Amino acid sequence: VKFQGLEKLMLETDSPYLAPVPYRGKRNEPAYLTKVSEFACKLLGAKEVNRIWENSIKFYQLQV
Repeated sequence: VKFQGLEKLMLETDSPYLAPVPYRGKRNEPAYLTKVSEFACKLLGAKEVNRIWENSIKFYQLQV
């Protein structure tokens, strides 16, 4: 993630059998995206994760 660059990076929970901790072993679902985001914050920092969310908003043309 650190080497990827943030320009086009988005967070996702698409893998049905790879749920994030503490849900490991359960079927993955979109509600667990908060755990993925928390992990990304620890890894990259909140400012960078905010940029990642902005990528998603732009890509999906969301109105926020």
